[in-house]
Amino acid sequence: MKHYRIKPDTNVNLNDWAADDHSAFKSNKQDANAEQQALNRKLEQLQELLYAEHKHKVLIVLQAMDTGGKDGTIRRVFEGVNPQGVKVQSFKAPTHDELDHDYLWRAHQHVPAKGELVIFNRSHYEDVLVVRVHKLVPDEIWKRRYEQIRDFERMLAEEGTTILKFYLHIDRAEQKKRLQSRLDDPTKHWKFNEEDIHERKLWDEYMQAYEAVLSKTSTDWAPWYIVPANHKWYRNLVVARVIVDALADLKMSYPEAQQDLEKIVVE
Repeated sequence: MKHYRIKPDTNVNLNDWAADDHSAFKSNKQDANAEQQALNRKLEQLQELLYAEHKHKVLIVLQAMDTGGKDGTIRRVFEGVNPQGVKVQSFKAPTHDELDHDYLWRAHQHVPAKGELVIFNRSHYEDVLVVRVHKLVPDEIWKRRYEQIRDFERMLAEEGTTILKFYLHIDRAEQKKRLQSRLDDPTKHWKFNEEDIHERKLWDEYMQAYEAVLSKTSTDWAPWYIVPANHKWYRNLVVARVIVDALADLKMSYPEAQQDLEKIVVE
């Protein structure tokens, strides 16, 4: 999985990253499903440890173009985990109240507490993506946000938060196929938003914005992973493996009993 991790100060060109890559798992679809189930079981165990130990905090950031698979990744990768210790926070257009504060305010309210794993479905990065592409603020404002975001994430990391950021990378042809499937299948009509067609016309501008994000904000304390996402099964395996490995590296353990349980008899 190290191949997909962006080293600090790397100049990212997304044309160099194959969205249909599936080289890290040389197996068939059936084997991939078995591997995914094994990773789900391991993640379930590690998340329980995280919650019980009540020491570490974990923040997962998911970013992608429309139809990139953020919702599907959450459903599949976190299938079976205890919802008591996992939260999903989606970031849509900011409210009036949020716009009255600094742009990081709404994100800071939802970062994980001790023992929690929080998933950001979109995130504070919208303020250097959508805001940049649609020219919602002057250039000098969004350009200084890269450094502010790095500092914000450094503070979270120094306060005990493990941060993992995933860009789910699909290509333009795959997005077209997925948008068309939403039109063709009546059960997917609810997913279709005409605004996605307008956003698609800005594909090149979004690629430039994402390249800047990945180049400027992948750090040792909050790394970005470019996840090939044309193949949903492979996307899920990569994200799950990175998270499982990161949680295992925390060397967590269950807290000791507060009293001598051997002397207790249940009548």
